[in-house]
Amino acid sequence: MRSRRLFALIKKESLQMIRDPSAILIAFVLPVVLLFLFAYAVSLDIRQLHLGVVLQTDSAQAQSLAAEFSGTSYFQVLPARHRDEVTPLLVSGDLKGYVLIPPDFDQRLARGESLIQVVTDGTQPNTANFVAGYARGVLVNWLADRGLRSPIKLEARFWFNPEVETRKFLVPGAIAIIMTMIGTLLTALVVAREWERGTMEALLSTPVRIPEILLGKLLPYFGLGLIATLGSTLLAIHIFDVPLRGSWGTLLLVSACFLVPALGQGLVISALAKNQFIAAQAALFSGFLPAFLLSGFLFEIDAMPAPIRVLTHIVPARYFIESLHSVFLVGDVWPLLIKDILAMLAIGAVMFAIARAKTRKSLES
Repeated sequence: MRSRRLFALIKKESLQMIRDPSAILIAFVLPVVLLFLFAYAVSLDIRQLHLGVVLQTDSAQAQSLAAEFSGTSYFQVLPARHRDEVTPLLVSGDLKGYVLIPPDFDQRLARGESLIQVVTDGTQPNTANFVAGYARGVLVNWLADRGLRSPIKLEARFWFNPEVETRKFLVPGAIAIIMTMIGTLLTALVVAREWERGTMEALLSTPVRIPEILLGKLLPYFGLGLIATLGSTLLAIHIFDVPLRGSWGTLLLVSACFLVPALGQGLVISALAKNQFIAAQAALFSGFLPAFLLSGFLFEIDAMPAPIRVLTHIVPARYFIESLHSVFLVGDVWPLLIKDILAMLAIGAVMFAIARAKTRKSLES
C-alpha cells in the first residue's frame, strides 16, 4: 500500500464529499432533527395520565383516600360518582384507568376485605401496569399512615439516573442510531453512485489496490462521522441536559470503533447493490431497523426470546449503545468498554473482509 496513492484518493474523496449536499445534509442536519425527535417526541416517562376516581360514598375515610390520588405530577384526576361516568371515557381512550371506591368502603375496611377496584386500559400494558402499581402504592401508604397495617417500606435509590428521566437514557441511544445511519447510509450511497456512473470500474482498472480504494473511500466519512458525533454530544449535553460522566477521549474512542463496522456494512451493501436506490433501502433495513429494534435502545434485550437475543450479538449498535450509556451516565468503566470495543472491531473486520472479497469479484465479473 503506497501512502501517496492513498492520500490522493482521500483528497479526491474529501473534495467530492464537501461538494455533495446530500452528505452534508445527512451528516449535520439529520442528527439535529433526529435528536430533537428522540428527545421530545419519544418518551417513556409517565406524566399527567388521566385517571378517574369513582367515589361512591361520602364517608370521611373514603374521601381521604380519594384525595391521596390528587396532587401528583403523574395523574390528572377526574372525580366521578358512578362507574357509568368513566367507562365511556376509558373505552374512548380519554382515561387510562379509574379507581372505584365502593359504597361499603368503611365496612370493608373494618372487615379487612378488598377496599378498591382498579380498572385500566389493557391495550397499553406498560401504562396499565403503572396505573395499577401506583394505585396499590397509594392504598398501602394510606393504610400505613393510619396504623391499619405495618407494611415494609422500601427506600429506593436510583443510581446513575436519580431523576429516572428516560431522556437521559434515550439521547445517548439516539446518537448510536444516528451514527448507524450516517456510517452505513452515507457509505452505501456514495460507493453505489460510483458503480452507477462507471467510475468504480475505471478506478479498479488502475494500479491502485483494492485496500487503498476502500480506505480512500472510507477515511473521509470516518472523519465526518466523528465530527457528527461531537456535534450530537454537544447537543446532548447543553440542550438536553444529559451528563457526560466519562471522558471525551473515551467517547471518541468508542465512536471510532463503532464507525468501523458501520462503514464496513455500507461498503458491503454498495458492493452487492451497485444502485443508489437499492443501497439506500438495504442500508435502512440492515442498518437502521436492527439498530432501532435489536440494540437495547427501546426494548430490553433480556426480555427478548432466546433466538433473538443470540441475533443481537451481531448488531454493532448493541455494543455502541451499551458503551454510550456507560460513558454518559456512569463513567469510563473499562471492563465493559473493552468488551464492547473488541466486539465492534471484530464485526468491522468481518465486514471489511466481505467488502474486499465482493469488490474483487465485481471487478472480475
